[in-house]
Amino acid sequence: MQRMAARVFVALLCEDSGRMTATDMAESLQVSPAAISGAVRYLGQVNMLEREREPGSRRDYYVVKDDLWYDVITRREQTMHRWESTMREGMELLGEQTPAGLRWKETLEFYAFMHERLPMFMEEWKERRAQLHRKWGLND
Repeated sequence: MQRMAARVFVALLCEDSGRMTATDMAESLQVSPAAISGAVRYLGQVNMLEREREPGSRRDYYVVKDDLWYDVITRREQTMHRWESTMREGMELLGEQTPAGLRWKETLEFYAFMHERLPMFMEEWKERRAQLHRKWGLND
């Protein structure tokens, strides 16, 4: 992640309200509005924050997406799944028993393992998150 995007993301995570305007971020981080603009654009493109606007207001607020890490892991898993056929072709091209082919084969096995187990972990996380939110008095 780009340095400024990381700083903006951390600023949002540290803000009790979980939301900030671009002006708030620029002042807090002591950087130019242009730096904030590029960072929030990037974070929006990778689905790590959302832009909100209150009815009747002209100010945009940036917030960290609800259940962000679940979404990040789910997207990663989808990306890994798309890579599998390409990796299979690479392994066959290199030869399954060559050192390079074996590295590809091991990577494929890792992806298969993650693809098999991840749905179970994600379902467990949803249940645990709901329990934590009830324990902490948060509404989902």
